[in-house]
This record gives sequence, structure tokens and C-alpha cells, in this order.
Amino acid sequence: MLPEEQELKRLESEEAELEEQVTSAELALETLKTEMTQFHYRYYRLVGYLYVEMDELDAQISSEEAERYPDNIEIQKQARAAEQQAQRSAEEAGLTESQVPPVEITAAIKQAYRKATKLMHPDRATHDIERERRTIMMARVNRAYEAGDLAAIEQLIIDFGEDSEAVEGSDTGARLVKIIRRIAQLRRRLSEAEKELSEQKEMELYELMVTVGEAEASGEDPLGDLARQLTQHINERKVRLELLCQPAN
Repeated sequence: MLPEEQELKRLESEEAELEEQVTSAELALETLKTEMTQFHYRYYRLVGYLYVEMDELDAQISSEEAERYPDNIEIQKQARAAEQQAQRSAEEAGLTESQVPPVEITAAIKQAYRKATKLMHPDRATHDIERERRTIMMARVNRAYEAGDLAAIEQLIIDFGEDSEAVEGSDTGARLVKIIRRIAQLRRRLSEAEKELSEQKEMELYELMVTVGEAEASGEDPLGDLARQLTQHINERKVRLELLCQPAN
């Protein structure tokens, strides 16, 4: 075997290994995003709406106090801050409330996503037209994955057809150039996926999801406990607001 052929064989092995690493990293990233969306939806349904109600009561209480003490600068400032917080909570609740409950991502869907990514990722294109086609197809694959639509992913794979970037019958030199470029692309994609995965794990939502998951795995009910605490705080605020609204004797 010629030295060029030996190098090509070594690079092909490296490419295959990188391909698997990239696919796993990108799948892990998409899966984590989906899991965080699912948790965010569940969190709102269990406790998020209670925070909205509590912030609204705080705003009403602060407003009543501001009316009673119009010359107190600190109370006026607190009233404005409470109103802004209530508005933010209501806006966030509106976004969450309008979401459709996230679906479960099955092993079959993950497997289909891996296959689709290997087949049609834009980095496999060698010219702009093909890159644009692949970009559009991968966007459709990602939407189908997030929707948990296995049939849609499988149909997209069929629609895409065979990988037009596969090299067959090329001379060794040309194949070496292409595989070297391909390896560089894979390394970049792996770095980008790992970076985004790391950034996702630094988010407060991820930390909360992990903490709640660990507690629930131990038989605890952290969200239920929090909901009960918030309900108690809400009831206390309702009593306070009622007292503030009573006319002075």
C-alpha cells in the first residue's frame, strides 16, 4: 500500500470517529434543549403560575401602601418595582401558557435524528446551492425532532435521498484533500456543539432541573412542597391586602 493510501485510510478512520462524536454531541444538545423545555412547561404548571399570582398581590399591596403614604419616596419606589415585577411575571406566564405540552423524545426518534444529521448536515456540501438545500432540510429535521415526529424525520431522510457528497471513483489526492477539509469541519462542529452544551448547563433552568430531578429520584416532591409554600404565602398576602383595603375608622 502506498504512503498516500495509508494516510487516506488513517484519515478515514479519524473521520468516522469524529463523525460519531459530532453526531452524539449534537444529539445530546438537542435532547437537553427538549428536556429543558419539558421541565420549564412542567415547572410553570406546578409552581410558576403561583409566582405570578403572588407578584400580582405584592403589586396590589404596594399600590395600596403608596396611596396611603404619597410622600414616602421609598414606598413609592417599592410600589413601582412591584408593579414592574408583576408585569414581567405576567408576560413570562403568557409565553409559557401558550405553549403546547412538549412531547417525549423516544429512542427511535433519537436514532432517526442521528441518521438524518449524518446524511444531510450542511457541512457535507461542496457548493453553495447544495449547502442551502441541506440547511433547509436540517431545519425541518430539527423542527420534527422537537415535535417528537418520528415519521416526519424518516420521510425527510427519504426525500433527501442518497448523500450526494459521497466520494466514489476519485483519485487518492483529491480524496485526501476532501477528507482533510471534512475533518476540519467536523472538529469545528464538535467544538461548537460542546460549547453550546456547556452554555446550556450553566443556565439557571438547567441547574434547577437537575436539582429537582435528583430530589424526585430520592422520593421527594420539591415542586409540590414549593407549591404548598407559595399557596401559604399567597393566602397571607390576600389577608394583608384585605386589611389594607378596609376603610379607616
